[in-house]
Amino acid sequence: MKIIFAGTPSFSVPALEALANAGHEIALVLTQPDRPAGRGMKTAASAVKLFSQEHKLALLQPESLRPPELHAQLDAVGADIMVVAAYGLILPAAVLNIPHFGCLNIHASLLPRWRGAAPIQRAILAGDAETGITIMQMDQGLDTGAILLKRSIAIAQHDTAQTLHDRLALLGALCLVETLAHLHERRFSAVPQNEVAATFAPKLEKSEAEIDWRLSAENINRAVRAFNPRPGAYSRVGGASMKIWQASVAAHAPGQAGEIAAIGRDGIVVVCGEGALVLEIVQKYDGKKLSAAEFLLGHVLQPGDRFECRDD
Repeated sequence: MKIIFAGTPSFSVPALEALANAGHEIALVLTQPDRPAGRGMKTAASAVKLFSQEHKLALLQPESLRPPELHAQLDAVGADIMVVAAYGLILPAAVLNIPHFGCLNIHASLLPRWRGAAPIQRAILAGDAETGITIMQMDQGLDTGAILLKRSIAIAQHDTAQTLHDRLALLGALCLVETLAHLHERRFSAVPQNEVAATFAPKLEKSEAEIDWRLSAENINRAVRAFNPRPGAYSRVGGASMKIWQASVAAHAPGQAGEIAAIGRDGIVVVCGEGALVLEIVQKYDGKKLSAAEFLLGHVLQPGDRFECRDD
């Protein structure tokens, strides 16, 4: 097939590479304009732009897909289909109708569950046992289009948003190639989504990553995993902010929520609303990620010290 591909972050790259390896013609790639990124906020190219330049693919970086002159440019490509994977810009109706087979989206959840911007993180936060990839025929709604293909994977006990993201990116690439093969042979029927079962995955807010120690240890551990690598679950102790990158759930420990119950080689045990959390990898503001044991060599914490609860 002759394809226009629209994507921006690293999640999109395996799908773009898989399309090229499967013999499809990547006639044009759309990605967002270069944006400030990293601590220094230097302007950086997207992962999709870097891949496209390396493989000499035609590339456009429009600020918006609304200008009619851009529609004419896309129409002139004569694409069979447009594939969208974490592009980040809204596709107006005029663009959705340009390719012969319309536009497909690779969505990182089992739609209609977790429509929206943060499906991977929301699935972990909710304690879902599984998630997956949905290949969807795009319409003008928010992830509301008819489903062409779904594949599920288990969410492992230690999955973070990053590890789950990486597995879903690879699965999405496989699902996309399979979908296009079926479309080419006209062996697919699109299935409308069940609106009653829809749930939503709004964009993450940094405030959500502040730990509320009054919650159960299980819920807090999910937050640690869901907010890894961004924005990073954090709390304050002794007036200083600390990020928690890895933890595990322990049996109940006596004390108030947020209180350090014990310190040992395995980690820092903190009392929760239910159960206790063992902090295993932590990071002080502007410091390095360290195991709890390494961290304690240079920082004074002791039983009885207390992490602040949200709203304290």
